[in-house]
Formats: sequence, structure tokens, C-alpha cells
Amino acid sequence: MPDNHQPDRGLHLERSGNILIVILDNPPVNALGLRVRRGLLAALRQAQSEEQIHALLLLGSGKNFAAGADIREFNQPRQPPLLREVCDQIETCTKPVIAAIAGNALGGGLEVAMAAHYRLAVKGSRLGLPEVNLGLLPGAGGSQRSVRLIGAEAALDLMLSGRPLSAEQALELGMVDRLGLDARVDGLVYAHELLADRCGVRRSSELTTRLADSAAQQAAIDAARTKLPTQFRGLFSPALIIDCVAAACEQPFAAGCQFEAAQFQRCLASPQHRALLYAFQAERAAAKLPDTTGLAIAAFSQAGVIGGGTMGAGIAVVMLEADLQVTLLERDEQSLAAGLSRVEEFYRQRVSKKRLSATAAAARLAKLRGTTEYRDLATADLVVEAVYEDLAAKQAVFRQLDSHCKPGAILASNTSYLDIAAIAAVTNRPQAVIGLHFFSPAPVMRLLEIVVPPQAAAEVIASAVVLARRLGKVPVRTGICDGFIGNRIMSVYRRAAEAMLEDGASPYQIDTAVREFGFAMGPFQILDVAGGDIAWATRKRRAAQRDPQERYVQIADRLCEQGWFGQKSGRGWYRYEPGSNHGVQDPAVLEIVARERERAGVTPRPFSAEEIVRRYLAAMINEGANLLAEGIALRPLDVDVVLLAGYGFPRYRGGPLYYADKIGLARVLDDITTFAAEDPQFWRPSPLLIRLVEQGQTFASLNAE
Repeated sequence: MPDNHQPDRGLHLERSGNILIVILDNPPVNALGLRVRRGLLAALRQAQSEEQIHALLLLGSGKNFAAGADIREFNQPRQPPLLREVCDQIETCTKPVIAAIAGNALGGGLEVAMAAHYRLAVKGSRLGLPEVNLGLLPGAGGSQRSVRLIGAEAALDLMLSGRPLSAEQALELGMVDRLGLDARVDGLVYAHELLADRCGVRRSSELTTRLADSAAQQAAIDAARTKLPTQFRGLFSPALIIDCVAAACEQPFAAGCQFEAAQFQRCLASPQHRALLYAFQAERAAAKLPDTTGLAIAAFSQAGVIGGGTMGAGIAVVMLEADLQVTLLERDEQSLAAGLSRVEEFYRQRVSKKRLSATAAAARLAKLRGTTEYRDLATADLVVEAVYEDLAAKQAVFRQLDSHCKPGAILASNTSYLDIAAIAAVTNRPQAVIGLHFFSPAPVMRLLEIVVPPQAAAEVIASAVVLARRLGKVPVRTGICDGFIGNRIMSVYRRAAEAMLEDGASPYQIDTAVREFGFAMGPFQILDVAGGDIAWATRKRRAAQRDPQERYVQIADRLCEQGWFGQKSGRGWYRYEPGSNHGVQDPAVLEIVARERERAGVTPRPFSAEEIVRRYLAAMINEGANLLAEGIALRPLDVDVVLLAGYGFPRYRGGPLYYADKIGLARVLDDITTFAAEDPQFWRPSPLLIRLVEQGQTFASLNAE
């Protein structure tokens, strides 16, 4: 039978003898939208009605099997058939249905595969149920079928972590029946074998082996529940996922699916789902390529990194992970050896934790070389400077790069605060200079601020976005100011925290209130992790430019003068036992706080947790509005993505400006106006915030492209 492409169905139908091949075809990821769901039901009806069809083979076109639901339908009324109905029809089909998976089978895509009677996965495939990342749970029987296929413990890990399985892991667990090299070829072979052996259908809903050990299943459920207060603090859907797994173990399949459907609807209606969906879509919008028509996008194969400290070594790792040849440059052989050792240690740790094979680690390290000579960067397509935060030092590096790097090479600085334009100005190619602000630890943190100086060429900006995506980072474009988007906002909400500290709140009370709102750490914990000496150096650098009218809280300086820099020194805002990163409250810190309050003439007053959070967020929101008004941030969603991906803002709250819309901009403005009575210099309402309130608009109204 010839290729029967049916665009109204979002799939192809083909015949190979007595096998009907159903190829999902909804680019780019074969999302299971309405057309695809209707097409699948039509294909199933055809298979059931035609005697000459003995089996169905499900495939995905392109590089994916099916990467889940069509996210464009999330904010619309659901139209039948629902995916749950499609999966039920697949499973109840009286002819064998084989799912041959290549690429991604995620969310609804894996639910379709689990509804099939047999499954094959091509090596390199990924199979997962990541709905928890959007505040959801599987809604098409996935929680019920996964337990019957792989057991409660593995199913819970799959759904609660959101991490996909490799094809090999899926085979080992029993999610798939065999591996293959080509989905179509091996899928057809498998289908013919099943027919020859008269295997018939094998419905996941009827499997009972994994449910036999009820004590083991209950132990897995109990263990998952104990993690809710810590690992899933503040989240709504994880508890419901566990409830669904319990239903799978205790109830008949149909009843379990009915329970799952009800919990899915609860998740779908929750504020957390809407916030997490916004965060997902905001990141996609931030990472969207600019118009590249007529632009020469750089093809990166060789990269240089200047500086082998913690950040430089981390950036080198990120480049190696993206399969780039990396040259690490340091000022002398001793520093170079230390830098290379940091990179090697990263891979030693990954191998020891079984996150990477020794062979794969060796292959990555084979792409790394070190040098102390700038001439060895002559063939690099990109060079990232990561030396210490000093403008003169960075300018000296860029003069060398300008002399030795080839025409067309992109020259990037990893500066956290400094003016990229001033760095570019010392070169003869300012159009090729850009900021790439990685966050520490670079291999872990997802955010990459792309700092755009006025003379940067359009192809350099576009190439930086392409590079960020290749590196697995979330790129956000930012203009030039002290600290760009993230650090500038952080400096403001940190000042708000310091003011509350001097006015009567303890650092531990502030950290606790911020954590209870959903942040992983409070501001004083973060200072201890980052190192108080770094922020101290920044404060001293800015001292000459500080407005005399600005309130300056000196408590942090007193700690630094004691040599208390945080975890690195064993003491900061918290005290740390040798070898431990767990801080305990330090009475000596509170004594310093009390003395500084007395010196400043401040009579301490009590603060509630609610007031702490309102002040902390108001400072954050107000400065975000200022960045938008100044054109440093292009859209509110860019501010939200920076705080979500780089600063620990709780993802289930959407980001500071999204959150501001939800609680009401008028309330935020009222708070700022109230706080201004005690410190009008700091609490100055953003003109943009005032305008939005006066016009009855929201930050969301500024996100339209």
C-alpha cells in the first residue's frame, strides 16, 4: 500500500503486508493534538474492520515518537477524543499493537506506548512521564499502567522526578520488551515474530506480576510520602501522584483510572499548574531564536576559556559537554595545572557517582588542552574570558584576544557586573564582543545572560543564542547596567533584607520566611555559599559612587572584617563544622547585629514572616519594573526567567512579575508606598509600576511580541 499521508489526521498510514503502519506526523515533536488523536482512533477502526490487517505498528516521524500533549491546547476547552479514550481504544484493540519508539516518548507519548501491547525502543531513546514539571500528573492511565509494568517504586521515581529513562533502563525495568537500532525495520521484524508465534494481545491493564508483593509496593509508597515535606516542599501534584500509585496497587484498573482522571482535573485547575506552564512557556520564548534571515550564524567547533578558576573550569566543562574542542588558558603553568585539575576532578566525580562511564569521560577530556600562550587561541571560534572582576584586567585580556584571535571569532566576557561596552572598546572589533554571563556552578546552573553592548553585530547576538541552546542553557538577553538583570535585582532585594536585619529581624528569621515562601535558600544562606568576601569586594568597589543619601547597613562588613566569609572559612552568617556545609545559628553573629543596631541608633522592632516576604518581593518586583522601563530587560518574562533559572525563585509561583500580577499590582504599589514612609530613598515606586496600576494593566500585557 503506498504512503497515505493524511494531514487532517496528523499521521501517515502505510501497509507492509498484513501490518498497518501508523506514523505520527505532527512536527516538530509529534505532539498528541486533536488531529493526531482523531487520526489514531480512525486508524484503529480501520485495523479492526479490515480482516487482512493482523497487527498495527506505531511509529513517530522525524526524531521523536511523541513528546507529549500539544501544549497549545492547555488553555483551551478539551475536545474529544481525550487521550485517555485513545489509549483505552489502543489497549482494547483485538489485534496486536506494537509501539516502536525512537527519540522521545514523553508524557502522553509514553502513555500511548504503554497502552500498546508490545514495546520496542531504539537505543538513544528517552521514555518519561515529566508531567510533574508542569504541576500535573499523567492523565491517560499512565499512573496505572506504569505501576503494572515496572512496579510502584520505579513508577514513583519516573513520575516524581520527571527524569526520562534511557532505552536500556526501560528494558531493564520492563517498560519495553526489546531494543532495536531502527524503529521501522526492527518494529516490523518484531511484529512479524509476534504474529508467527501467535502471541495475540497483551494488555498492560491486565498485568498483575508487579502487584503481587503488596508489602513492597506499600513500602515504596510510604517512602515517597516521607519525602513530600522536604523534596517536594510546597508542591501540589506530587502528593496526588503518590495517591494515584496507591490506587493502582489497591483498586481495579478502571477504578484507578477514574481516580487518576479526577486528580488530573484537580491539578489542571490549580494555580501551580498555571504558574509552571507560564514558566515553561516563558523559557521557550526567551530561548527563541531572533530572525536570522541573511545572518551568518557561527558554526562552533573550537572554544577558548581564559581563566581556570572555579568559574572558568566550569565553563570549560560546559563546552566539553557540548562536544567542543576546548583550550584553557592561564597566566602561568602552576595556575594552568590547577585549572586543568578542576576539570578533570569534575569528570572523576561523575564517573565515581556512575553518572558517566570512564570511556565517555576520557573522550571528553581528550578534547581539552591547556596553554599559557594566547597564540594557541588563533583558531578558536569563540573565546570566553573568566578572570576576576576587574575592568583593567579584563581589558588587558581582550587586547590580547584582539591581537591573536582570527577574524570572525566571537569574544565573550563572563563578567557579572562590568560594562561590556567598555571591554569591547579596547578592541578593533567591538561588533564581535558580547557578554556571556554563566552562573555558578556553570555545569549545573541553567541560566545564561547574553549581555548585548550597543555595537554587537546581529549575527553575533543570534550566534550566542544558538550557542546557549547547544550548551543546554536558558538564554536571556539583557542590556548593560551594573549587574545586568539578575545581579541588579539581587542587590536590591539583598539591601531590603539587610534593612530588615538592622531594623529588628534576625538573619535566621529572614532566611526561614524566604524559604517558607518557596526559595531553596534565604539571602544570608546564599551569601555564605557564594562567599561573603565577593560581595564585600563589590561593595568596596562601589563605595565611591554610593549616594550619600542611601541607607548603608554595615553588618555584613563587620562579619567580613572578622574573616567570616561563609562556608569557605567555616563561619559567616552561620557557623559550619569542619567538612560540613550545614550551617547552624551563631550567637556571635547576633551580638554583632545588636552592636551595629546600637551604633546606627536603631531601636529594633518585631517582623512577621508575612512582612518579611512582602518587603523582599516588593523590592524584587519594583526593580524588575525599573529594568523594563530602562530597556535593560526586553519583556517581563525575561525578568521572570532570570529569577527562576538563576536565583531560586520558586518555579511553582511563576516568577516575581507573574506573581505580582496574581496578587495584584495595586497591592504591590500600596506596599511600596507604605514602606517609603520610613525610607523614601530606597522605596521609590517604579514609574512603570505606577503607570500599569493607573491604566489597569498587568506585566503580562507587556509580554506580547
